[in-house]
Amino acid sequence: MKQQYGHPVSLNTVPTKYCSGCGHGVIHRLIAELIDEMGLREKAIITNPVGCAIWADLYFDFDSLQPAHGRTPAAATGLKRILPDHLVICYQGDGDMAAIGTAEMIHAANRGEQFTTIFVNNAIYGMTGGQMAPTTLVGQKTATAPKGRDPLTAGMGYPIRVGELLSSLEGSRYIARGAVNTPGNVRKTKGYIRKALEAQVQGIGFTMVEILAQCPTNWGMEPVQAVEWLEQNMIPIFPLGEIKNTISFSKGVQ
Repeated sequence: MKQQYGHPVSLNTVPTKYCSGCGHGVIHRLIAELIDEMGLREKAIITNPVGCAIWADLYFDFDSLQPAHGRTPAAATGLKRILPDHLVICYQGDGDMAAIGTAEMIHAANRGEQFTTIFVNNAIYGMTGGQMAPTTLVGQKTATAPKGRDPLTAGMGYPIRVGELLSSLEGSRYIARGAVNTPGNVRKTKGYIRKALEAQVQGIGFTMVEILAQCPTNWGMEPVQAVEWLEQNMIPIFPLGEIKNTISFSKGVQ
């Protein structure tokens, strides 16, 4: 019997504001599918930041909160402590999490806060015009690095591997990195998100899934070219898979 796919109940049917080929829409669907499959729509809260994901509250048909730029981990911490029986998702981009919100996320992970972060890494600032982000690749051209990121002569530094950074902290329990550039990677990424959410339900500790996503507009590419660029350039720098897994589920949780 063939499996039939419909529109997730937790995802509103509205026109998208995202650019053609953007990875955010696919990630939104994965989250909504899992919320439905886990029966957590009435208990789910997502914190969406300033940036491209500022539109997330238009798409998700469950509770959301929009904190100031970079403050999503602090807001998620407060929500989870006040409502420990709820599923709290901290949705962040690379500028939001790896730049202005770095301190909040590092300390939240180190404390072992009981929420799950979905970290969207497209190696560039999207909403504000394509500036260099902390995750921008060496040699990658951006609005603020028109000749490409040069860590040596221009003092721009190197791309930050957020997953590996947070995995070194005692409070982090599950850290994985997926991508949404191919159907196979989308399926694997959904599996990583499911594990992270299930770990939160079990009260196991801080969990995060980093997701490599396309940004054709700010990369200056067509959507198909952006998919290929991610495969050839981002994945070698940000390898996919489970980076840290110290979770052990109770009986009945797959």
